[in-house]
Amino acid sequence: MTEIPTTPAQRLRAIDQSLGVSFRPVAAQTTGGQSTSSTAAPASLESIEAKAQQAFPFTNGLASASQLVFGEGNPEADLVFVGEAPGADEDRTGRPFVGAAGQKLDEIIAAMGLRRDAVYICNVLKARPPKNRAPLPDEIAACAPFLHAQLQCIQPAAIVALGGPAAKFLLDTDEGISRLRGRWGAWRNPQTGHDTPVMPTFHPAYLLRQYTPQVRGQVWQDMQQVMKRLGLTSASS
Repeated sequence: MTEIPTTPAQRLRAIDQSLGVSFRPVAAQTTGGQSTSSTAAPASLESIEAKAQQAFPFTNGLASASQLVFGEGNPEADLVFVGEAPGADEDRTGRPFVGAAGQKLDEIIAAMGLRRDAVYICNVLKARPPKNRAPLPDEIAACAPFLHAQLQCIQPAAIVALGGPAAKFLLDTDEGISRLRGRWGAWRNPQTGHDTPVMPTFHPAYLLRQYTPQVRGQVWQDMQQVMKRLGLTSASS
């Protein structure tokens, strides 16, 4: 008889299994005492989104969200931008980064010599928190399987973490964004153990609030490091 998941931990394990993602470190995955890693093929973005739609709104704390904001862009993108959570405009449209911060992100992407549809854009949370408050630990835990599965499916060459919550989650750290930005870290694929370079930088919303030459210069320096890694030439150079 199939066990019906009832507790949050059981539900997350069920999601992990259906997505082909495990959140134990690869070295801890053992079979008969031997360390192993799964060879299951990653799910498609469409199937991941369908499962996220079934899990929406993920937790009671996100129940006020209008709809799922999964992510969008090139499913084979070399570059993925990961933010914190959807805001009001994103909740209304179901698309990530479409408000003022999204317009600023579009400008940054264009300055890098790229189009929005050439990259992939998503958030840690897949539903808007009430009044745009910071994500809670249980909300991050509930949405984590879907972000991990997205990144596992896309297999980008680099990830840009937009703001503190995204950087802390991807890098598994408690350090603040001011200390993290400008320094390469790595997101470890929990399925394969493969590390993908992560560049933390300030969130576009923070850039709009602190639109100073210093902050703008810092963000651009961070993006130039990403461009160098990807072999890109600036549209403004």
